[in-house]
This record gives sequence, structure tokens and C-alpha cells, in this order.
Amino acid sequence: MDDIKTMPHLLLCANTAWSLYNFRHGLIATLLEKGFIISILAPKDECSDKLEAMGCQVFDLYMSAKGVNPFSDLVLMTRIALFYRKLKPDFIIHYTIKPNIYGSLAAKLVGIPSLAVTTGLGYTFLNNNLVAKVARQLYKLAFRFPEEVWFLNADDKHAFLSHNLVDKNKAVILRSEGINTAHFTFQPKPLDDGKFRFLLIARMLWDKGIGEYVEAARKVRARHPNAVFQLLGATGVPNPSVIGREQIAEWEAAGDVEYLGTTGDVRPIIAQADCVVLPSYYREGVPRTLMEAAAMSKPLITTDNVGCRDVVVHEQTGLLCPVKDSHALANSMELMLNMNDEKRNAMGEVGRLFMIENFEEQKVIAQYLRMLNKYVIQSETEKLSPSPAP
Repeated sequence: MDDIKTMPHLLLCANTAWSLYNFRHGLIATLLEKGFIISILAPKDECSDKLEAMGCQVFDLYMSAKGVNPFSDLVLMTRIALFYRKLKPDFIIHYTIKPNIYGSLAAKLVGIPSLAVTTGLGYTFLNNNLVAKVARQLYKLAFRFPEEVWFLNADDKHAFLSHNLVDKNKAVILRSEGINTAHFTFQPKPLDDGKFRFLLIARMLWDKGIGEYVEAARKVRARHPNAVFQLLGATGVPNPSVIGREQIAEWEAAGDVEYLGTTGDVRPIIAQADCVVLPSYYREGVPRTLMEAAAMSKPLITTDNVGCRDVVVHEQTGLLCPVKDSHALANSMELMLNMNDEKRNAMGEVGRLFMIENFEEQKVIAQYLRMLNKYVIQSETEKLSPSPAP
């Protein structure tokens, strides 16, 4: 196992290098430590160099994140297949919709075994238009070929099975991408200024419930002038649901929200918050931002929706409310505001324990290692063991 030449070559393919670095850093670091050769195939972004610095080989893949042109997608599949034929990995792991579909097909074309990890179903199951119907049929075709198809929550697995899009013997639950609870841990508030801060961390998309968040903020601020409503996340992302920077500027000018932009480290901002909110009606996998906040002992408010509800135990670690209901969201915010500090802190503490018990990163990494033992590692003497939990 110490000789790198005896270790398999794994390739990870996703629609951004950013997601691989930020959501799977611990997994990649563990695999590199165990001697795997790791190649990354994803559009080049600010995290490509960081993955290279870790020890990965990084290859730029041009991909239109929101395009639905059949010719362009056929070109994408061909481009991926050419990379696979050239790099000759022993096993491929695909993330996000286009790599899952076209990468799985390309892997089959060149005869390389693969795994598909669905990270949230998004528009494919939010809508029933022609594009969504075509996407489902493409999933059905592509998902015949991976060794397994992993889902981050039971709702997504059920959706695929109920639409006959995947063989039930291939469908496996992976409870989130995991959270490093040693990295995301309790920090005291840097500033105690008498303000009560609600924080929403997400890409600036209407589907994330940001419109409802702003409407609820107006209702709550009218009765609680000490309440502050913050937004943290990227604008201008390639998504049909994107909220323009101009709209956010209007909300800022009206005093509805504080927009914090983006950051390389969310922990100081989460530490300053009193409650983290995500009123999403998007089909989330398992929302990373909620896991990070819960691991830092923050109470949560989110919607009783796919993926979101997996992270919250209602009235124990946070509050659940209906989707697309700003009135119910405002009521939940007022409940959180009116709690005494002892109860709210207890909620956060139970939430952190819930993360450790159910979403600790090392448990997720162990599932990947079991899968690699099954499909990649041939010798019984070379079987991989999970790294000890921190």
C-alpha cells in the first residue's frame, strides 16, 4: 500500500472544481494519504489550483452549466470520453447532473467502471416541462451503467425509484457529503452589540427562498427593530433562478437585508449569527450550509422540504416551516427571537450532537472506502481502512 504504483487511479468529475474542493476536501485528502492517484475533471475556477496544491492532477473541462442544447451535450459527452480514454483511470466518480448523465455514458463507452453521486435533483423534479422530462429520460439511460448510484437523502432515492430511473439494487443512500465537526465547531460571538442576527447562506437564487426571507424580514423588523437579516453568497451564478445584484441592492437600500458578499471562510460569520435560516424550495441534497451552522451549535430555521428536513429535528435543533410561506417563516423567526438564551443555546448544542452522530465526515469517507474496496481494490491484503475520527 505504500507503493503509489500499486494504488488505483481515481478520477472525480463535477461541474465545478469549487464544489469538489469545498465539499469533498476531506475525502480527497484521505484518498491521497492512502496513496491513490487522483485526477480532477471540472471547469477551471478559483479552486483548481488548490486541488493541484493538494496533490491532484487537474484538467479543465468546458461545460455549459445550464445549457440544454442536444448537440452541445453530445459534444460534452465526446469531450469527456476523450479525457477518459487518454487518462485511463481505474474508476470514476461523477457529481452533479451533467457529469452524472454524460460522464456515466462516456465511462461506459470507454469501458471504465463508475459511481454516480446525485447531489440534489433541482429543476429536474421541481418542474414538469419538456426540459425536465428529457433530463429524466437521460438519467434513466445513463444510470443503467454506474456500479452504484448514491443519493444524499431518502426522498431523492424514492423519486428516482418511483419514476423507474434507476435499478433499486444500485440505489444507495449516502447521508450527505459529511461535515468536519472538528473544523466547524462552536465559537463564541465576536461581537455582542444587542442585535439579533438571522443569516441565510446560499447562492442568490429565488429557489433558495430568498424572496420569502426578505418578506419575512420586513414583517419581523416591524416588531423587532433589533433584528438583522443577512445574506451571504454569490450573485450572478448561471442558473435560471438567479437574483440580480440590482435587486439585492434595492433590498439593502430599503433596510431589509445586509448583503455580505462571499467569503473563503464562513465560520466567523456563522459565529456572529444567532440563527441560520434556509427557506429553500429547491430539491436540496443535504444543505451544506445548515450542517456547518449546526456543527457550530447554531439553531436553524428551514423548510419542511427534501434534504432540508434531514438536518433539523423540529423544536429540538431548530424549526421547520412550510415552503413558500413568508408568514409562517416570520412566525418561526419570532419564536426564535422570543426564546430565552438558555433554550436557544440548548437547541444549538443538541444540533451539534446531531451532526456528530449522523453527518460526521469520517462516516461518509468510510462509505467511500467500502465502495472502493468492493469495486477497485482487488487484493484482500490491500483492503482500505477508514482513518480514525478526529
